[in-house]
Amino acid sequence: MDLRRQRVMVETDRYRIDGDMTLPSEGYRSRLSDHVNRREQEFFTIQDAALTPLEGGEGWSAEVLLLASAHIRLIVPSADD
Repeated sequence: MDLRRQRVMVETDRYRIDGDMTLPSEGYRSRLSDHVNRREQEFFTIQDAALTPLEGGEGWSAEVLLLASAHIRLIVPSADD
């Protein structure tokens, strides 16, 4: 299966997260909305994640971040694409 990286911006109650999600290049679940709306998906892997606290403070980064889907309030493709 061919894969592509989709740059996304995710917001939780506490953080804004900018990073990459891996999606199929085409076909089934290749759209971001299809991928995030899977009911069985409890965690999402975000690569090259940059986290910024919404209440201010110093941000941090992680090469790989596992984010529980229950904490996601907003997810959009980044404007960089």
